[in-house]
Amino acid sequence: MEVLYEDNHLIAVNKNNNDLVQGDNTGDESLDQKVKQYLKDKYGKPGNVFLGVTHRLDRPVSGAVLFAKTGKALSRVNRLFKEKKIEKIYWAIVKNAPELPNGYLKHYLVRNPQKNKSFAFDQSVENSKQAILTYKLLVSSDRYHLLEIRPETGRHHQIRSQLSKIGSPIKGDLKYGFSRSNKNGGISLHSRQLSFIHPVRNTSVSITADPPKDKLWDFFLQNLK
Repeated sequence: MEVLYEDNHLIAVNKNNNDLVQGDNTGDESLDQKVKQYLKDKYGKPGNVFLGVTHRLDRPVSGAVLFAKTGKALSRVNRLFKEKKIEKIYWAIVKNAPELPNGYLKHYLVRNPQKNKSFAFDQSVENSKQAILTYKLLVSSDRYHLLEIRPETGRHHQIRSQLSKIGSPIKGDLKYGFSRSNKNGGISLHSRQLSFIHPVRNTSVSITADPPKDKLWDFFLQNLK
C-alpha cells in the first residue's frame, strides 16, 4: 500500500485496481481496513483505530483516496466534498478519442441499482440527475488516448457512463461497452489528483497518485514529460 500523504488529521493512499474502499457483503479485505492496520502498526495503537471514509472510488478504479484520522477532520472534509471545494482530476485511457480534443459533457444519468449501472441521456428524463464533466486529450499512442477528466458533479459511475455515451468507453470497462477486459481485472480509470485547502491547518494540499505499473500507462507517463 502506497501512502501518498499523511499528517495528524488526514491520510491518502494510492488504491490498487480491484481494492474495495470500504467493506461490503463480499467479505473481501477493504482498503480502509488495510489503512487502519497500517496506522495501528505504525503508531502501536491499542484497540480500534478511528478512520473516516470521506469518498469512494469504484472497485475497478485506481488512484488517490483520502481518509480522515479524526472525527473533526472527517466532518470538515465531508463538508468540503459536499460544497465542491475539493478539485478532483482523473485520467482515463480510451480507444476512441472524442471528436474534440477538449470538451464539456452534460448528460442526465439514471441509476439502475439491479444492474449497478448508470445510463446517460442527452435530455432530462424521469429520475435522472444532471452530470457534468470537462475533459482534455493529453497524449495519444497508435491505438489509445489519454484523457484528463475534471468532474463537476459526483454521480454514480459518472465518468464511465458519460465517456461511453460519446463513444469513448474506458479501456477494460466491459460494463460500459469496451470490447475486452484488462489483464488485472480493473479498468483504465485513475484518480490522479486531489487538491483542497486543509480543513484544520488551512494550507493548500495537492495529492498526486501515479497510475498502475504497466506498459501503456508507462508510455503515457513518459510522453507527458
